[in-house]
Parts: sequence; C-alpha cells; structure tokens
Amino acid sequence: MRAVLIVNPNATSTTPAGRDLLVHALKSRLALTVAHTDHRGHEAELARAAVHEGADLVIVHGGDGTVHGVVNGLLGRPGPLPQTPVPAVAVVPGGSANVFARSLGLAADPVVATNQLIDLLGQRDPRRWRRVGLIDCGERWAVFGAGMGVDGEVVAAVEARRRKGRGVTMSRYVRAAVPAVLASSRRSPTLTLHLPDHEPVTGVHFVFVSNTSPWTYANNRPVWTNPATTFETGLGVFATTSMKVLPSLRLVRQMLAKKPKLEFDHLIRDDDVAGLRVISHDTPIASQIDGDYIGNRGDMTFRAVPDALSVVAPPAKTPIDLQ
Repeated sequence: MRAVLIVNPNATSTTPAGRDLLVHALKSRLALTVAHTDHRGHEAELARAAVHEGADLVIVHGGDGTVHGVVNGLLGRPGPLPQTPVPAVAVVPGGSANVFARSLGLAADPVVATNQLIDLLGQRDPRRWRRVGLIDCGERWAVFGAGMGVDGEVVAAVEARRRKGRGVTMSRYVRAAVPAVLASSRRSPTLTLHLPDHEPVTGVHFVFVSNTSPWTYANNRPVWTNPATTFETGLGVFATTSMKVLPSLRLVRQMLAKKPKLEFDHLIRDDDVAGLRVISHDTPIASQIDGDYIGNRGDMTFRAVPDALSVVAPPAKTPIDLQ
C-alpha cells in the first residue's frame, strides 16, 4: 500500500523522537513517503500531490489545522465530491486539542495513537475503512466544526498571541475566552439563523456548527454542545439568543459535565440538521472553521455531506443519550 506521511514539525506536541518512531513503525507495513510542511498551506499542496501520484493513504502527524489543510487539499473546493479516487486519511495527533483525531476514537498521546494506527492497518480491509461525513462551509471543508461569533473572536485572539511566539495552551484559550464572552454579553445580537422547515430566528448572539461530538476539549475534559451529533449524522447546531452572564455560566458548566444535560431557556440546539444559513445583518462577524480564524463573515451556509472521506479509525461509537 502506497502511503504519504505528512508531518507538521511545528505542531504543539510533535517531537523528533516521536516522528522517528512513527516513521519506523509505518515503514515496516507501508511503501512510505515522508514529507514535512515548511509554510502555511503546504499540507494542502502535499495532499494534492498525493492524489496526483495515486497514493492509497495519507497519514497526518500534526494538529487539527494540519488535518484541515490535508482534507481540503485532497477534496478541493467544497461542492460535489471528486469522482476520481481520493486517498484515505489517518491521523497521529500532534497538536494541542486534536479534536478530529480524538473524536474518531484515537488516543491524544502520539505514541499510543501510533500503536492504534499500526493495529488498525494490520486488522482492517481498506475497502471497509470507516467513512465519515464532512461540513461544506462554502469556502472550505470543515472536518469537525465551524462557528460565527464569540468562538471566532477567541480563535482570533489566540492566533494573535501565537504570532507573537506564545504557545497554544488551554489557559491561553480561557484567558482569551473570558473577555470575548463578556464583550459579547454587552453587545446587541446581530445574527439571524435559518434552519430547514423553521421560521428564521433573529437576535442570535453566536452559532456553533459541528460534525461530531464533543465540540472541543479542555485538556482531557470534553466540551459538549451537541452530544448526539456524530460523523454519521447531520450537523449539530448550537446557538443562543441571550448572553446573560449567570445563565451563560450555568450553561458552560453543563457543557463541561460528564453527563451533559443542556438546558437553557434561550438555547437553540439540534443534533441532526442537513444544512443551515447564518446571516449577520449589521456588520460581518468573527468566524472560524476547524479552529482556524477566517476573518469576518456576514453570510455563511453550512451543509452536511455524508460519506465524504475514508478514515483509518476505530468503529463509530453510539452517541451520548441525553434522556
């Protein structure tokens, strides 16, 4: 089997020793080519080259941003899926959150995940590898989530700190999130949410769109928005029409609970939506896709695309039951 290993050497938790272990383990089972990214967007270029060269498998060792770039390189611009064969994707986590890999059931520790991957490659028929759905965000594919509003502001703040040479940690996300949430609570909501077979919902503060669950991780603790959303369902939608501080803090506590029961008078939530549109009428608003700040957007459409990608991962688990 022909495989390409794409490594982001600058990802948070990648190390030379870990990369050497991964390469050594894979070369015993695959016809392996190794490529390292060295500039923004390079992972997408390497993925497109893998398609052109007829690779069967692309293995990503990096964070969610690297996975996002590889998948977009493999599939091209959102819209109809490619008619020609596309390599399957495997992930060995190397970032800080590693939402996509962990949502697939892979360990956050790169060494443990490497052993998982070797076992999966040895046990599974490639024709039966798991198929997962993705999110068509209009301008990009999302592999696990997107949002307009406060989370876009948080991602923008964290990326600004990263450009100053500061590493990405959960404490830095929290320090960015607190002022963003407080500022949002003082502003009038500008978003209108359009869901299938529903009247438009006005006065929305923010909208999270997800492809799986949990939404993200606070270190080892999952953060839930749409617990019944999986790679095999439609999209999860999580939005509010209120940002009052005390009720919002109670909602955050529910999102961090081991058995989430999300109850909030102003919460709009659906775990299985085919598509949605979000419009910011007054001014464009901060937006993010897969934890990557994309700037301000005034109008975004999200569409569930089932069975979009083959992945080397454990079988899907039953989603959390909220009842």
